[in-house]
Parts: sequence; structure tokens; C-alpha cells
Amino acid sequence: MPELREEQRGAARWLVLDRPAHRNALTPGLMAELRAALGRADADARVRAICITGAGEKAFCSGMDLAAAGAALQAGPMAAHEGRRAYAGLLADFARLGKPVVACVNGAALAGGMGLLAACDLAVAVDDARFGTPEVDIGLFPYMALAPLSRCLGRRAALDLLFTGRKIDALEARAIGLVNRVVPRRELAAATAELLETLAQKSPTALRLGRRAFYATQDLPYEAQLEALCAQLSVNSLAEDAAEGIAAFLEKRKPGFKGS
Repeated sequence: MPELREEQRGAARWLVLDRPAHRNALTPGLMAELRAALGRADADARVRAICITGAGEKAFCSGMDLAAAGAALQAGPMAAHEGRRAYAGLLADFARLGKPVVACVNGAALAGGMGLLAACDLAVAVDDARFGTPEVDIGLFPYMALAPLSRCLGRRAALDLLFTGRKIDALEARAIGLVNRVVPRRELAAATAELLETLAQKSPTALRLGRRAFYATQDLPYEAQLEALCAQLSVNSLAEDAAEGIAAFLEKRKPGFKGS
């Protein structure tokens, strides 16, 4: 059975982790489906923004499915290692996309689910969601989630969660920058849809170039980053969307962006 649902809602593609009985834990099959779905959404001109969420009300994503991980271990250490690399590949895929990704956090985000959340660009969370990286409590460390979490939260906030394994509530998650907005459950879908619609109204060209520039340059030395971003601005300024946006501003009208 498919473990991921794809739903086109207006200009947004919703990708729903569909394993509610297992708290939407990641399996090799689910990760493969999600990677393929992200690629399809990125290539589809109808899609202006992407949303990641979980089925049900208990969990956004509880991390890796331990039963699936145990099966991989039985196949040998190299098979287990390649299975872990599939999760790393999924996180890397997010940075290559040209469309904004919003997490609709409908419940707990734990362990590898925290890495998935941090890999998204923006996040709206239900007010009773809980967040944490509890791997340290069983003698492991969330190595791959460390990469997006450290970039999302900064050094001290990330290490606080990674070292202690403590769980935090939605208000603290917002305070440290893990999510952008916290809403009651009855408002979650509408608040997420509103954000996705706002993104859908922007120039697809500007968002694609800008998002890729953000992830491609974030680890460059400061002066090298500025030089690379200057070059990207010159590319962006040649786009038809840029000409349309400037003309609309001068003519005091709403721009008609076409993604070109």
C-alpha cells in the first residue's frame, strides 16, 4: 500500500505521510515515495509551493521506523548503512528544490522527524505538538538530523536538544525558530493554506533562484557569499517576472507573474 498521499490543493502540492498507526514513522518505501513526489512537485508547473504533513492528529513524523531499521540490520552492516544514507539523501533533496516547502506540523515531530521538519523552509504547528531528538537516551546520536537542525536553530539551541534529548512544546519551538507560527488545531489547515497561497502569489522565478541561492551559499565565507549572491541578482534581473514586477509597481497594479 502507498505510504504517501499526494493532493493538489489550488497551487500547492500537499504530501501527506500516511502511516498514522505507526505515527508516520519513516520506512525505506516511504522515503523513496517522498523523494519521488518532491521531484514531481518541483517539475510540475501547476505547483507553486509544497506542503509536508502527517496523517492523523498524533504525529507529524516520529522518525525512523525501528522495525524497518531492524530488518535492514539483519541484511548486513552495509545494507543498514545504505538505508541510513537514503535518509541523508532525502534531506539533501530538500536543499535542491526550486519551490518553497512548508511543514504543516499536525502532531509530534521526533528524532528523524525533526530533521524532516528542519529541512522545510517554513513551518506552521498545532499548539499541542511536541518536539524532540530522544536518540541520545538509547545510546545513539541524531547525526543526520544534526545538519538541518544546526542550520535552522543555530549552534546552542540545536545542541541543547541534541545533547539532552528533552522534549519541548510548540511555544518553545516557535521561540527558538523551529516553527514560524503556532495555532489551535481547528485553525491549522487554514493557516497553512493561507501561507501557501501567499507564497503562490510570488514570482516562481524569484523564489526558485532565491531559494537555491540561499541553500547553495549559506556555508560560504562571507565575501564569497556576497559575490555569489550578486551574480544571482544579475541573473534574476534578466527574468521576465522581474520586468513585470517592476512595471506593475510603477503602474500601481498587481503583477501577473508567469515564472519566466
